[in-house]
Amino acid sequence: MKTRCDWADSTDLLRAYHDTRWGRPCHDEKELYAMLVLEGMQAGLSWELILRREKGIREACDGLDPEKIMYYDETEEARLVQDVRMIRSRAKIHAMVTNAAAFEKVKTEWGSFDAYIWHFTEGKVIDHHLENEQDMPSRDALSEEVSRDLKKRGFRFCGPVIVYSYLQGIGVINDHLVNCAWR
Repeated sequence: MKTRCDWADSTDLLRAYHDTRWGRPCHDEKELYAMLVLEGMQAGLSWELILRREKGIREACDGLDPEKIMYYDETEEARLVQDVRMIRSRAKIHAMVTNAAAFEKVKTEWGSFDAYIWHFTEGKVIDHHLENEQDMPSRDALSEEVSRDLKKRGFRFCGPVIVYSYLQGIGVINDHLVNCAWR
């Protein structure tokens, strides 16, 4: 029987996310934006709730395509606040739109968001070689640096804790436990 990280072993949704997505290096532009949105939506909520709503959020928001979302106006945001598939926080929905425009500006400046986000580690995965879940930080110097830079560029819902989780989700940080079969 394979051993997986403890946090991911309680539900099928968490197991599937852990086994197929979490900690795997992502270089797909749309997915990098989508994960930033989902991590922002998760603030104050459980990741399992976000995973349960992910399909609906993607359906309600043009597949989480930043090139479309950046043009959403107040009417579109108001519609999304009423959509039961969404995390119905006006601030989080507005941040999704604001972040789409900021994301596209970063792409223009850097050539891609991928080049931007991975430059913080010179393209290398940070592996903490964690022995147990209690050693996993909720933030670190890297997430604080990335958070500051994102905020400077106009991003919202991107504090160091959200950014740490984002960096784990897109594989910049590998926090699979050393005994995890999915390392």
